[in-house]
Amino acid sequence: MNNLQFDKKLNSLKSWLDYLEYISNKVSLDIDKIKLVAKRLNLLKPKEFVFIVSGTNGKGTTCHVMEVLLIKSGYRVGVYSSPHFLSYIERIRIQGKVLTEEVHVNTFKKIEQKRNDILLTYFEFSTLSALYLFKKSNLDVIILEVGVGGRLDATNIIDADTTIITNIAIDHINLLGKDRTTIGIEKAGIFRPGKLAIIGENDIPSAILKIAKLKRINLLQVNKHWHYCKKNTYWNLYDRYGFLNNLPFTQVPLPNAATALISLRASGFQISTEQIYKNLPKINLPGRFQIVSKYPHIILDVAHNPNAASYLAYRLETLKKKGKIYALIGMLQDKDIKGTVDALTNHIDYWYCVSLDCPRGAKAEQITLHLTNSEYFSFADITEAWKEVIRKAKLQDIILVCGSFITVAQIMKLISINKIFAIN
Repeated sequence: MNNLQFDKKLNSLKSWLDYLEYISNKVSLDIDKIKLVAKRLNLLKPKEFVFIVSGTNGKGTTCHVMEVLLIKSGYRVGVYSSPHFLSYIERIRIQGKVLTEEVHVNTFKKIEQKRNDILLTYFEFSTLSALYLFKKSNLDVIILEVGVGGRLDATNIIDADTTIITNIAIDHINLLGKDRTTIGIEKAGIFRPGKLAIIGENDIPSAILKIAKLKRINLLQVNKHWHYCKKNTYWNLYDRYGFLNNLPFTQVPLPNAATALISLRASGFQISTEQIYKNLPKINLPGRFQIVSKYPHIILDVAHNPNAASYLAYRLETLKKKGKIYALIGMLQDKDIKGTVDALTNHIDYWYCVSLDCPRGAKAEQITLHLTNSEYFSFADITEAWKEVIRKAKLQDIILVCGSFITVAQIMKLISINKIFAIN
């Protein structure tokens, strides 16, 4: 197909996304090729202040906390995050708002005209689209969430003013490696010489410290250069700029909220204590311990690796449980399925395991293999599993949906499309 044929056939967002999915299977990761296309589009040197956020878990929430506080403080902000739940347009936000499908289609066409014979993956194409839209939007700040890793990620074509690593755990081992040191080195690939880097984890591999020293990074690591502590009804944060005391609890993980706050303070942004105290309790993201019903208690959480599942187990412990906990779980086969279910198994009474209908989707049986001491049920179809768990659960029970963005997104669709499954 040539560019003229593309223009004729790719006029809807769906057709473009189908096309990007198709060509992604033919492309190998090579950051130099996306950098070349970005250069043709004059996207490599944004005039805005740029944050790039990496980490195994908590990237999206960290980005969102910064986004909200910056916008409420009068800055114009663009955010690029992934994956999406219900629609691709969720991936790019300007001033907290998504853009129309038409805007995205027009931007894809401009990128297509410039790429010539260079093949791009779905994520590379969407990254260029985000940067192009940000360039046209008169922004003060750009926040880019890394897709996978850092060093070879499409977002890493940009030299960030401040880089952030939320945490380092085992995930995406086929792409990043099998140990925290190797994974950490990949994530540290976003560091830029002489720039600021914020680390939200205390225990980081020594290799990252060596990279930071070699690149003369201004490294600010939790519990060394900045601190936060949790009390019964509030939390405190302090760094070289002073103290923030009696902070209200957030709906997002506290480490992510603290990392976001430190990143803004260290980067020189003027965020008033009034805006911090006023907005922190309101900040939340879909699919992150998202409570969509109370009778029964229905929780949507995208936890898909042992680290995230351990935090989810902690959150479950904080609930005043009166009934049983039903877990509807579907996972990708390249994830640590055993480690993920092991982290949750002591909290779950009944498992409803589903097969995910996608190329990387695990079969329900691949999950039940690790539930030998638990009561479980297998479903080839997620709709049937949802119907059954809704039928079984009583008003005092908890229904947890977890294991993958894909699993949570499909349940979100069922809730929004078929009101018989809607909740109070």
